[in-house]
Amino acid sequence: MIDSIFKRLRGKKILIAGFGREGKSTLNFLSKFLPHAVIGIADKNESALQDLDNDRYNLYYGENYLDASCDYDIVIKTPGISVKDINIEYSKISSQTDLFLEAFHNQVIGVTGTKGKSTTSTLIYHLLKESGKDVILAGNIGIPIFDCIQKINKGTIIVYELSAHQLQFINRSPHVGVLLNVYEEHLDHFGTFEKYKDAKINVLRYMNDDDVAILNNKLSFTADMMQTRYVTFESYNFDDYNLDWNAMPIQGEHNKLNIKAALCACHSFGISISELLPHLKTFKPLEHRQEYVGTFKGVKFYNDSISTIPQATVAALQTIKNVNFLLLGGFDRGIDYQPLIEFLKENPLRFVLLTGEAGNTMKKLLQAADYKGNILEYEDMQSAFDLMKKYSKEGDVCLLSPAAASYDRYKNFEERGKVFKEFAEKF
Repeated sequence: MIDSIFKRLRGKKILIAGFGREGKSTLNFLSKFLPHAVIGIADKNESALQDLDNDRYNLYYGENYLDASCDYDIVIKTPGISVKDINIEYSKISSQTDLFLEAFHNQVIGVTGTKGKSTTSTLIYHLLKESGKDVILAGNIGIPIFDCIQKINKGTIIVYELSAHQLQFINRSPHVGVLLNVYEEHLDHFGTFEKYKDAKINVLRYMNDDDVAILNNKLSFTADMMQTRYVTFESYNFDDYNLDWNAMPIQGEHNKLNIKAALCACHSFGISISELLPHLKTFKPLEHRQEYVGTFKGVKFYNDSISTIPQATVAALQTIKNVNFLLLGGFDRGIDYQPLIEFLKENPLRFVLLTGEAGNTMKKLLQAADYKGNILEYEDMQSAFDLMKKYSKEGDVCLLSPAAASYDRYKNFEERGKVFKEFAEKF
């Protein structure tokens, strides 16, 4: 199976586009298996390439770093590289995901969705592992798939968390493809919602007759484009299994759907639902996802930094009851915040704290909607906690669920959540 990757790359001039975690993983793979390949490495930031041997590799950096693609046969693009404003021949673009799915398609459960994919992927991995299966978890969860290739045997099941960035340039879908939901996000990368949605649907687009699509009921429109079997997990009948949803380690209607999707995906690999159910209760929720941080000075703190779109914040507010302080805002990707504004108008909180360009946008929308709660603005996490110290009282609930990306101030949502937790613990 790995031979199909070698066949595709052997004798080609290869450009690695982007030299972060996945780019480095690709270079390690090529160095090990195709040591004599002609390789170029391109990254906008010169500092990313500073430790590389420029006698061995052709290095490109700066604003026009991808212009070199015209000199190469294949471009292995990493997820963080956007090509929406770059003149590049799309037929040359591949990726770890594209190459891997072509080689190992039959062993892959691929999971995507604007929200819930990390929780669902990790839950599928947990259920399979506890059921005694040889299973690997990789992809957008933070593990480049090429780092796992040597661990894969014929019976290994690969649970592959897939972002829209990873799905954008593929020619093969997973054997079992899970599409949880599609909301506006990453418009800075894709340009339009339609292009983003189109990338997401690739998880199902290239399936065969014997593949299985696990779909949210609201996305069943995609079934028209597939010549394959599909399961709508929201309406899947679990009534006969006496599931106690209140006893699940992850709560909320959104997580109920994630659990259903995970069970359907595992069942598609031949495991009975009854066999899977006992393992649900031993699943450990992921960090930064409606995470209870603790009670400090009588105030309960919840970290939901993963929520970078309005729909995720609404889901958090529906799950965590009696929130008094909601921290919103950050990097503005130009998405529609109206679903959150409408929810807050109908369910006003005592204090909404706003930051960043996204916060400015939400403030204007809340004011236009004649929002009845208090609207405060904060510059950084310190100032947010200063406001909460001023206005909070015992029994209050504080939720970080920003409905926006973190890149205006933090490296990623994990860093934002970590900083929030540090301040909470010192409250």
